[in-house]
Amino acid sequence: MMATVPVPTSIPHLHGLPFLGAALALRHDRLAFLRRASRAGGEIVHFRLGPREGYFVNSSDLAQEVLVAHAPAVEKAFRLLRGSPLYLLGNGLLTSMNASHKRQRKLIAPAFQPRHIVAYAGCMTSYAEQIQALWADGATIDVAHEMRRLTLWIVGKTLFDADVLAQADDVGAALTTVMRDSNARRRALVHVPATWPTPRNRRLRAARARLDATVYRIIAARRQSGEDRGDLLSVLLRTQDQDDGGFMTDQQVRDEAMTLFLAGHETTANALSWTWYLLAQHPEEYARMRAEVDLVLQGRTPTVADLAHLPYTLQVLKEALRLYPPAYILLRYVAEPLTLGGHRLPQGAVVVISPYTLHRRPDYFPEPERFDPSRFVPEVEGRLPRYAYLPFGAGPRACIGNHFALMEAHLVLATLAQRVTFELVRGQRVATEPLVTLRPKNGIRMIVRRRKDAAAA
Repeated sequence: MMATVPVPTSIPHLHGLPFLGAALALRHDRLAFLRRASRAGGEIVHFRLGPREGYFVNSSDLAQEVLVAHAPAVEKAFRLLRGSPLYLLGNGLLTSMNASHKRQRKLIAPAFQPRHIVAYAGCMTSYAEQIQALWADGATIDVAHEMRRLTLWIVGKTLFDADVLAQADDVGAALTTVMRDSNARRRALVHVPATWPTPRNRRLRAARARLDATVYRIIAARRQSGEDRGDLLSVLLRTQDQDDGGFMTDQQVRDEAMTLFLAGHETTANALSWTWYLLAQHPEEYARMRAEVDLVLQGRTPTVADLAHLPYTLQVLKEALRLYPPAYILLRYVAEPLTLGGHRLPQGAVVVISPYTLHRRPDYFPEPERFDPSRFVPEVEGRLPRYAYLPFGAGPRACIGNHFALMEAHLVLATLAQRVTFELVRGQRVATEPLVTLRPKNGIRMIVRRRKDAAAA
């Protein structure tokens, strides 16, 4: 039984359907629900989620309370999605709960130390150079698809030291199947068990089989060779728990690798796709970024050392992450009753924090819908409330690969900006698709123009 606590009249209430509350709205159009909750006013808004109490939080201070100060009392809300195909990805960092998550994060953390991450820079820029060479001048491409191919190629190399470009479309399609199936199940009123032999479940099992075949084959080969290739897989295989002395099993390695495989390419691909989309609509900002890249690089492929000299390129990326944060919604389950902003939240309640709406608060970001990279000039960014900008979450469940992702996206933007310019194909409707991450629905079609004005490579 969930405890019931009277909702203070001082908290705005978001009305919903009888019995269901906001459950259908949250399932069918998450962004519309989040925008509506944001417009309801106040830093905390109450709603019903079927039999559960729900609280939408939309302030930096309360976000800090939930994600940091009260982190031991809340859990990631995947326990509410037990039928979700995300669980077919295994018990990795994305889906594990507090105690398990803490142990697994401790085991994986060495793989994301700066000395490991910096070593991947050459792979990132090399693959960016190779993929842009495949685009003919004047060709029309789906930039979202191409960014997913590129980031999947990169994560395959950095995670497994394997060239997966030949299988990128197949593996990417399998991951898309898992995410879209997760979205469809979340929206369904009647939940069909994943074990039933329905056409959807057969597609899901086939997708998992393709992913498992790829990952387990690589793990088995590496175990047999015992070789340390300096990739993330090598770190996972040799990492030993300091408390019990144990190593990861193949299943644990597979689950973590699968999580990193999904998170390590999907979020960065979306960030890059939305960045190119925004730049194509803002020619002055696009020209300024190209000028910075040309001045610093003089036609050569960038290195990690160059990033400090490409501050505007990073500002562009950060502003794109503000407007289109890949992790656009953070769900938390109240495992122990807690007080939030002076209000008592019962055990079993759901707390919703949305970087998508938090990043659009006009008191944090004036004219919030305007694309303005100057918001992230260091002295301006430094005046932001600490938890007003959350593209990678915060607290013990903050994205473990945030530095990896920022470095990768920064390098890819610089590499591609001096080789090609993207123009939006006219007449298309670019829309958001809020799956597990915030994707461009149906992609973004762009025309590639090879840069004849840039310095020769």
